[in-house]
Amino acid sequence: MGINRNCDIICFTLSRWDSEISSPALALAKEFAKSNRVFYVEHPFSWRDYLDGRSSKQVQPRKQALLYGKNIYNNPATLPANITIVTPRLTFPINFLPPGPLYNVLAKWNDRVVLKVVRQLVRDYQLKDFIYVNFFDPYFVQQLPPDIKPARTVYQSMDDISQVAYSNRHGTRLEEAIIRHFDYTLCTSRELTRIKSAFSPNVYFHPNAADTETFRTAATEVLPKPPELQNISQKIIGFTGSIEYRSDFELLKKIATVHHDKVLCFVGPTQGDEHITSGLQAMPNVIFTGPRKINELPAYLQYFDCVIIPYRKTVLTKSIYPLKINEYLAAGKPVIATNFSEDMYSFHEVAYIADTYEEFLGMIDRAIDENNEVLKKARMEVAEQNTWTARVEQFWKIIQKEPVPR
Repeated sequence: MGINRNCDIICFTLSRWDSEISSPALALAKEFAKSNRVFYVEHPFSWRDYLDGRSSKQVQPRKQALLYGKNIYNNPATLPANITIVTPRLTFPINFLPPGPLYNVLAKWNDRVVLKVVRQLVRDYQLKDFIYVNFFDPYFVQQLPPDIKPARTVYQSMDDISQVAYSNRHGTRLEEAIIRHFDYTLCTSRELTRIKSAFSPNVYFHPNAADTETFRTAATEVLPKPPELQNISQKIIGFTGSIEYRSDFELLKKIATVHHDKVLCFVGPTQGDEHITSGLQAMPNVIFTGPRKINELPAYLQYFDCVIIPYRKTVLTKSIYPLKINEYLAAGKPVIATNFSEDMYSFHEVAYIADTYEEFLGMIDRAIDENNEVLKKARMEVAEQNTWTARVEQFWKIIQKEPVPR
């Protein structure tokens, strides 16, 4: 049976539309919305989320939906008109519980909250022909009930959650269940594809991409210099994205120490406190700007002399295909990265991939000195092969195939 490409798409996603960091789920939703109606069902807020953040700008606009199930639909002006945000009611926070009867009872309650909003959505918008995609949120609804009948069910796996203590507590077994029950699983790295293929014959490599149109402006337009960079005359080594447990703080300190004549600038949210306990934040040539919206990033990138992906080499990062590599390349910037995954090495012709700290430290000056228009153009051409448009086309080709029976 062929799939109607004009069908509706329900996205159930771990990332909320107004999150402070960019999300592959939202990027794909925007791309789908060029041709399809998209219903973006947000990861539910728990009662704890609500109580901790009840006065926050994320919770306040959703209050009626969260508490009373009213005004659950939203069409933000900053998103394509074809995207409808759907907000479920509050759920119980249960990840701290051990596996067992109490967890199972509360998980079923939480599933009912999600399924209730999905059923209401199907009814209110008279959805007949639709696809249900779960973007990396295996904690809810591992199998749809018989009364919800999508043409296809698709799960996207984006990280090896067995390697993170918080998500591994329940996520690893729940993800296995969802992969076994859903028609297809899309994995963002080759290593994840290998791992998840143990649970289903319908697992496909479907890597991250970039909004190249946005990031290309760093190379093609003159953008205003961000305030944090206004008074800097030195070369700038830049990083955009979340600074957290994947980051190699020992390497970052070495970069700031060895390249003391340069500024090391981080644009993005910090998670945990290792950037403080490691001493990185206190170094005189290090700047943390905090989180910025995706459309603000090209202005920073334009004034960076090189950019870095300084991830630790671990079992977790072995399964990562970083979103930022294509963003960096689309901006035409020289990229220096640790050789943490097979997917990273696939960019070795347009990026500097280091096996050791010494190589990484040496490649920074080399990348800055060698940079020219020819290399810049080559980087941008590679990025143009990795657009969200290309990923959506790949998505349709995958789900046109009949799932292999288990």
